[in-house]
Amino acid sequence: MSTFLLILIIPVLFRLKYFILWVMSVISLMPFLFSTTSSDEMCFSLDSEYLKLEQVLQAASMDNKTIILTTLNAAWSSPGSVIDLFIDSFRHGVRTSSLLKHLVIIAFDRKAYRRCTEIHTYCYALVTGNVDFSQEKRFLTAGYLEMMWKRLDFLRLVLEKGYSFIFSDADIMWFRNPFPYFYPDGDLQVACDHYVGNATDLRNIANGGFNYVKSNNQSIEFYKFWYSSRLRYPGYHDQDVLNFIKHDPYIMDIGLTIKFLSTTYFGGICEPSKDLNEVCTMHANCCIGLQSKLHDLRIIMEDWRDYMSMPPSLKTSGAFSWRVPQNCSLSLLNQ
Repeated sequence: MSTFLLILIIPVLFRLKYFILWVMSVISLMPFLFSTTSSDEMCFSLDSEYLKLEQVLQAASMDNKTIILTTLNAAWSSPGSVIDLFIDSFRHGVRTSSLLKHLVIIAFDRKAYRRCTEIHTYCYALVTGNVDFSQEKRFLTAGYLEMMWKRLDFLRLVLEKGYSFIFSDADIMWFRNPFPYFYPDGDLQVACDHYVGNATDLRNIANGGFNYVKSNNQSIEFYKFWYSSRLRYPGYHDQDVLNFIKHDPYIMDIGLTIKFLSTTYFGGICEPSKDLNEVCTMHANCCIGLQSKLHDLRIIMEDWRDYMSMPPSLKTSGAFSWRVPQNCSLSLLNQ
């Protein structure tokens, strides 16, 4: 009799197990099915934002599927802060204002995304559950490193979608259209903290804050290699790792061509562009702390406006020079 009951009960228990699993799955979905989240918060759904990515890239793309990218978190997004200076530089540069229609701002948090939509056309929310990227990330802290590596992996995704890009940190002022100054044959063209005078010399100290990357098999494979190399060099940020792996034989194996950009055109606090008649970009590198960056970036913009207001004869004399670094300096970085 007991055996007969077991024969009857086992199928019932079996079905009950799957019924319980089904109920649990429905319960887990209830926050999404019956969400009271506002429409503003809903735009930060990770899935919905990824659906928007292709649309944003297409809308901002140049005819040759090239875009300009920068990243933003709340700390740099306040009115009068870094992002406003960044956009303002395009408007006051030489043949740069038209490039704004090809700029996509990648927001790391809700506040940065809201601010982006107020000041710019093309914004994309790159959000991560349970990770807060909104605060200022001090150089080489855990939060800083995580944000830098997340950015790098996102850039790999853009390449895989077939888009070439200029990536620019938001603390870089754009004063001239950089495209005429790029090399025709470089898969990865990267700015430098220190430039030794030769575009192919691996002794150049690369700065990952500004680079021009062509979407092809070589660059995609390199970005995968670069991202995976973070595990070989724990505690280092993407720029340090780039300067490590640029010597790796694997770079030659995949056929990647790296060109280093001269600080004559693509300068920064580390090594300023000396001639304002030639400068394309100026980077607040070799600088720790938001307020220090803002101080020197504002002076850079003031210097540029003064230069632009000068008569042509004074411009060509080359007598005008930057008043930076002041609060930013390489010596302070090394203390």
